[in-house]
Amino acid sequence: MAGDHKQDVRPHAGAPRRRVLAAAALAPMLAGVSAPARALATGKSGARSTGPVEPVATTLARWQDVAGTLGRPGDMKRNLMYHTALPRRDLPVRTRNVLVKPALALGSHVSFVRYADDSTLVMGDVVVAEHELQPFTDAMHEYGIGLTAIHKHLLSQTPDIWWVHIHAHGHDPLTMARGLRAGFDRTSTPPPLPPAPPQPLDLDTAGIDAAMGAEGSYDDGIHKCIFVRRETVTDGDRVLPPGLGSTSAFNFQPLGGGLAALSGDCAMIAEEVHDVLVALRRAGVELVELHNHGLTDEPRLFFVHFWAVGDGVALARALRPAVAATNVVPIG
Repeated sequence: MAGDHKQDVRPHAGAPRRRVLAAAALAPMLAGVSAPARALATGKSGARSTGPVEPVATTLARWQDVAGTLGRPGDMKRNLMYHTALPRRDLPVRTRNVLVKPALALGSHVSFVRYADDSTLVMGDVVVAEHELQPFTDAMHEYGIGLTAIHKHLLSQTPDIWWVHIHAHGHDPLTMARGLRAGFDRTSTPPPLPPAPPQPLDLDTAGIDAAMGAEGSYDDGIHKCIFVRRETVTDGDRVLPPGLGSTSAFNFQPLGGGLAALSGDCAMIAEEVHDVLVALRRAGVELVELHNHGLTDEPRLFFVHFWAVGDGVALARALRPAVAATNVVPIG
C-alpha cells in the first residue's frame, strides 16, 4: 500500500565507532584492576583438567621465599600443607566472663598447598579486631585474594572480634604471600613466639580423650580434639588435603578444678546439621553461628561454632553424640 513503509533496523553508522571509543577509554582503567586469584580452569600447559587435581608433597625448603615474604616462620602439616600460625596474643578477649587464651579461639592461620599442575592454593582463617576488619579486607581485594566468610566464633566477646576466611589460587605464591603480609600489616597481629614445651593442664585429658574417642593434643595451654571428614573434599577442581578447611575442632581451656571453657566448630554436610544442633543443645552447649567457610567445596560443608563451660570430662561425654552424627574420624 502507498502508506506502508519498512522500519530501518540497521545500526547507525556511528554506533560501532562510539563503542570502539568507549572501550578504548575504559582500557586504561581495566588494565589496573587485579584479577581475582580464583581457581584456574587449566594448568600451565593450557590443557583442561579431566578430573580433580591432587595436592603434591613438599618440604619446608620449597616455601622459604614465602616464609621470608610473610616475615613469619611456618611448618609442614602431613607433608602437604605449609602452615603458618599467627595467634592474636595481643587481644585480651573475654566472653562469658572467661579470658580467652589465643589457642582456644584466637588463632589466625594460613596454609599453602602445591598441586600437580604446579599451581598453589592458599586458604586461611584470620582473626581481626572490628576496627581492623575493613583495612584487612581492602588489602585482600588489592591483591586478588578472595574472602569466603566473615563471621563470629564467640558469644558476647569484648573487644569486638571478627573471623575472616581467605582463599586464593594461582601460579604465583609470592604474590599471595605479599597480599597476606599487606593484610597482616594493617592489623596488630604480633609475630609468633617459639612453641613453648607442654605444661600440665588442670584437666583430666585422658578422660576427655576417652569420652571423645580421639587422642587430643596440647596447644599453648589448650587441649584439642580434632576430627576430619572421611570424604574426599574438593574446592573447585582441587582436592583438599585432609584437614584443610574440613575439620571439627573441640578445644578445652582449663579454668581450674577440672572445669573447662569449650570452644570450637563442627564440620557437617546438610543432612547432618539438624542432628548435630540438637545434640549440642542437649549437651547444654550454646550455639554461636551456623555458616559456610568456603564457596565451592564439595560436598558442601556447613560449620557450627559453639561455646560451653563445665566439667571437662562431662562436656566431652555430652559432645560424643554430636561427633557421632557426622562422618568424621580423629585426625591422624
